[in-house]
Amino acid sequence: MASVYDLKPKFQALLRPTTRALAAAGVTANQVTVAAALLSAAVGAAIALNPAARWPLFLLPACLFVRMALNAIDGMLAREHGQKSRLGAVLNEIGDVAADTALYLPLALVPGFSAPAVIVVCLLAVISEMTGVVGLQIGASRRYDGPMGKSDRATVFGVLALVTALGVPTSSWLPVALWLTAALLVATVVNRARRALAESPPARADGGS
Repeated sequence: MASVYDLKPKFQALLRPTTRALAAAGVTANQVTVAAALLSAAVGAAIALNPAARWPLFLLPACLFVRMALNAIDGMLAREHGQKSRLGAVLNEIGDVAADTALYLPLALVPGFSAPAVIVVCLLAVISEMTGVVGLQIGASRRYDGPMGKSDRATVFGVLALVTALGVPTSSWLPVALWLTAALLVATVVNRARRALAESPPARADGGS
C-alpha cells in the first residue's frame, strides 16, 4: 500500500549535504536522535499545559517536519558515516515511539479532539511499531509497511492540529478522522505481521529453538 514513507529517499537526498556538514562538525547520530525526542516532548508538554490555546497546535506541524528531517539525518549519519551502534538502534526505536506518544497523546486534552480516539490511535501506533521490530526477531527485515506508518501518522496529526489551530470547524469530522486513522493502524499491524511472516525463513522441522 502507498505510504508517505515511500517519499523518504527523495527527502534524504535533499538532506544529504546537511548530514555531511553535521558529520564533519562531529555531530553524532545518537545526539540527533535524542534531540528529536526532546523536541517532541517539549511541544507535547506545551500542548498539555495549554490545551485550550491555539499557539501550541501551530508548533505541532513544524515540530513534525523538523523531526522527520532529524530522523532522516540520524539514519544517514549511522549508515553513511560509520556511526551504527547497538545503542543507536535502541535509541532509534524507543525514541521514535516515546516521541510520538509524548507529542500526540496531549491532543486528548484539546477541545474538539476525541480523547478515546487519540488514546486508541497512540496505543495502536505503539503496537504497529512493535510489530515492525518483531520482524527482526523472526528472521525477517524491520517492517515499515503502511497504510499508516510513522510518516503517515505525522501527516494526519499535523493536518488535524493545523486546521484546529486555524479555527476551522472540526466537530463533525475530526473524531471520524481519528477513528479512521485507528482502523488504518489495525491494517498496518496486520500488513507488517503478514509480510514479516512471509519473509521469515521456515520454522525448523526438528522443533529446535
